[in-house]
Amino acid sequence: MRILLTGANGYIGMRLLPLLIDSNHEVICCVRDKNRLSVDPDVRARVSIIEIDFLQEPNPDILPKNIDAAYYLIHSMSSSTSDFDEKEEISAKNFNTYLEHTNVKQVIYLSGIVNEKNLSKHLWSRKNVEETLYKGNYSLTVLRSGIIVGSGSSSFEIIRDLCEKLPVMITPKWVNTKTQPIAIRDVLSFMTGVLGNSKCYNESYDISGPDIISYKQMLKLYAKVRGIKIFIFTVPVMTPKLSSYWLYFVTSTSYKLALNLVDSMKIPVIANDNRLQELLDFSTMPYTKALELAFIKIEQNQVVSSWKDSMISGRFQNDIQRYVTVPRRGCLTDRKKIKVAHPDKVIERIWAIGGKTGWYYGNWMWKIRGHVDKFFGGVGLRRGRTHPDEIFSGDALDFWRVLVADKSNRRLLLFAEMKVPGEAWLEFDIDNENVLHQTATFRPRGIWGRFYWYLMVPFHYFIFGGMIKNIAGKK
Repeated sequence: MRILLTGANGYIGMRLLPLLIDSNHEVICCVRDKNRLSVDPDVRARVSIIEIDFLQEPNPDILPKNIDAAYYLIHSMSSSTSDFDEKEEISAKNFNTYLEHTNVKQVIYLSGIVNEKNLSKHLWSRKNVEETLYKGNYSLTVLRSGIIVGSGSSSFEIIRDLCEKLPVMITPKWVNTKTQPIAIRDVLSFMTGVLGNSKCYNESYDISGPDIISYKQMLKLYAKVRGIKIFIFTVPVMTPKLSSYWLYFVTSTSYKLALNLVDSMKIPVIANDNRLQELLDFSTMPYTKALELAFIKIEQNQVVSSWKDSMISGRFQNDIQRYVTVPRRGCLTDRKKIKVAHPDKVIERIWAIGGKTGWYYGNWMWKIRGHVDKFFGGVGLRRGRTHPDEIFSGDALDFWRVLVADKSNRRLLLFAEMKVPGEAWLEFDIDNENVLHQTATFRPRGIWGRFYWYLMVPFHYFIFGGMIKNIAGKK
């Protein structure tokens, strides 16, 4: 089949893509920025890539006519706390406009369980998108999912942060809300199982795991699987805003996502039926099994994708490619270079930078900078990195965004997503003479930008100087 995969560089899309390819489907990846499709060259060579921003005026001629099926995996919850529902409705309407000019037979939409009368804004928006998609000229299959648990998923990473960082928790009362989590592996099985299945046309299904548990039980079961002790005390005085700040400062989530999550966590998310399990003839796994599989992937460094790599987890939501060309005029720079004896080893060190490896010099200073950044509403160092020694363009790397990761040409270019009065780049490259060049570039915004740079110059002298020497293996 010829399949259109929207949201191909998202958490679900990145995991679904290899399954579709392995099933010999022809896949057209639909993304806002083709440079952000973080897949290895072999996978990229086996797919077609089309750039479409579904919030912009549609240009239906971009899509080929002969499409058999499409996956709609576009969500905007993390991009805004106020108008994300409007954005999601616009995207769905524009999606319908694009597909009017194709021969598509089936669209598969991954939504959320919406069985309560009083829905959060997030869940109401998912339901509204579903109703909009039903107006398209195709057969729609809706999969209404519970909380998704898997390596790199937002729910898993939040629970992981809370349990690993806080042995004693003072929690808001919404931790007693019941939910029905589902393993990412089961979600993907449902998504591939309904593809091309005419019995699933124009149907909506709840999909979930077998366990109906509270968020508090989810935390305790995580601790049990990990072999750690936690103590949870629930108080009624935590407002949604305080709860959001609590999640933001303790976990890896952004404040916008935290606020929308807290709004939804007050609503029970329980499946009404298991019709699809009966139709496809398979059973979903328990919550504890999903946790165990997630840690196997983490321990084997096989985390396919993480929600933290999404653009909305950082400072910019789109158009990041306009920063790929590092400016020269009106900029302040710190340039350092050093001759290296073993360039291949140096490249490996560069490709392992950040995350648990750290920044090769003054890691305590980088951590302080991260805490300061987070205090002022920035991303801090919370995101780390998805893989210990692989980097793709578009990945999040602590409080940087990877713009260029070209190992063959021995160049890594990072753009700062921390809170700074200007724009900052950090670049590493090795020339043909085996000289490592390390360049920090800052384009200040007004007088405060210049004041910030010169205030940091003494720290730069030690940090950047020590960093290049350690990367080069001179220390």
